[in-house]
Parts: sequence; C-alpha cells; structure tokens
Amino acid sequence: MAQITPDTQGVFVIVVTPFEDNGAIDYASLDRVVDFYHDKGVDGLTVLGMMGEAPKLTQGESIEVTRRVLRRSRDLPVVVGVSAPGLAAIGELSRAVMDLGAAGVMVAPPWSLRTDDQIIAYYRDVVATLGPEVPVVLQDFPLSSGVQISSRTLGTIFEAHPSLVMHKNEDWPGLQKITDFRQAEAKGRRRVSILCGNGGFFLPEEMQRGADGAMTGFAYPEMMVEVVRLSRAGRVEEAHDVFDAYLPLMCYEQQPGLGLAVRKYVLARRGAIASAAQRRPGAALSPLAAREVDRILARQEARLAAWK
Repeated sequence: MAQITPDTQGVFVIVVTPFEDNGAIDYASLDRVVDFYHDKGVDGLTVLGMMGEAPKLTQGESIEVTRRVLRRSRDLPVVVGVSAPGLAAIGELSRAVMDLGAAGVMVAPPWSLRTDDQIIAYYRDVVATLGPEVPVVLQDFPLSSGVQISSRTLGTIFEAHPSLVMHKNEDWPGLQKITDFRQAEAKGRRRVSILCGNGGFFLPEEMQRGADGAMTGFAYPEMMVEVVRLSRAGRVEEAHDVFDAYLPLMCYEQQPGLGLAVRKYVLARRGAIASAAQRRPGAALSPLAAREVDRILARQEARLAAWK
C-alpha cells in the first residue's frame, strides 16, 4: 500500500471504533463503517485517533483494529495514531502497524512538553525511535494535548526531519499556521502536506489558505469530499454552499465532551455502525439531545433536497 508523502491530499476520515453495548469491539461494524467511508469517496483513513477512542484500547486491540481496517480498506491508505506517553510504546505499535501495511503513523506531543526546546527534542527522539523510513504525521492539537507549538517551532521540526511529511493542523485558531507554512515554502522551505482537523469546522477557509484537505471525522464524509473537490477546482462559493447545508450539525457536534456521542449516533442512524455505544468512560446522548439531533438532521435533509 502506498505511503503518505509531502504531497498527500484529500480527505482522510478519522475512523470511529464501534463497540457493542457491553464494551467489546464490534468488528462487523468496523468492516461496515470502512465500507461506508470508502463508498462516500474518501481518499484515506486514519485509525486510532482521539475520536477513535484509541486511549481506551489495549495494545493488542489497537493492532487488531489496524489489521482489520487494512484488510478491508482496499485501495485506501491508512494512517495509524500511535501517540502514547512513552517512546517505547510508540515504537512498538509503529513497527507493528507499518509491518501490516500502514501508510504512516501520527504522533501528538505529550502534555508534559512546555518549551520550544522540549518540543523540538521530542520529535527528534520520535524520529530516532521510528527510523527515518517511517512517514510521520505531526498532530498539532493543543486543545487536547495542552501543548502549544508555534509556526516557527513547527518549521524547525519539519526542516530537521524529512520523514515528518504531514502537519495535522487542528489548532484553534489555526488558519494563520497554514498561511505561515505556505509562505515559508514559497521562500524555499520544503513542502509538507497539511490536512486539517476540528471536525471540518473551518474546512472552506482552510482550503482557501492552502490546506491539502482534511483529516478529521464527520458523520457525512461526503460533504468534506465535495468541499475539498470544489475548492481545488476554484469553485469557492459552491464549496461554501455545500458546507453551509451541514453547518448546524457541525455546530452541535462541537460541544466539548459530546461530539463523539453525536457522531456515533448519526453514524448508527445512517446504518454505518450497529450501535452508538462508546467504551467507558463515555456518555451517550440523552433522549432530549437525540431528539435535537434528529430535528437538525430532518432540517438538513430538507435543505439539501431544496438545494438540489
């Protein structure tokens, strides 16, 4: 399977990890949701992301989920989140998933990093642990990790390590980082792929700033695929029109602590997974919240029908 490169583009959707109501991994639903993403036209998959409930899995489960997704993904490249508090665990999981055929691994900085020097040293150690042949996505998600990385520090890290091929930009606000990267590249710095997170909430603007696509989850991945396609074609207003039709659901999903419950509820409603269950700890939608989401979806369907 092809590996990710500095020129990788498109939509790499974050794969949810389906669970049965008792907390066991639902592998039949995992197959089904991979088929669902494939049929919606995504360009790649990312497993064991934060919204894939990776911290709730054992190392053995993480490897088995990756194996199952790779077996089902057909032609889609698969990036694997391998973030962990220690480099030994990152190295062990990375070797296992790359041997299985992963397209690359994603590493977020641990919460303990506070200075630029510490962050730079950490990614130097990551590359030394994995080896320069493993393509790496640097996950820049300070709202979750608590680690703030400036554009200047990111530039230093990427320049030093060619195996870091992608910046997963999910700072908030993060649009300026995209501009900073592209301006630096115009002055001679090497190119890196930029895929953006945050549930796709700023995707039209990110594409206009020079992003290559999205690496995030949303229960309607076809929206992100279409926004990226239209943006690449220079059809900016049409891209915004498509995005706007889904905006109420995206806003509802942005609630801290509730986003994954909303996403799984909608995916279950669409038939992509059997159950919206999360592995503990993780809250389900209340009956009232479920009714609110149902109303949003009904209005969304009406808007799309009128728009078409």
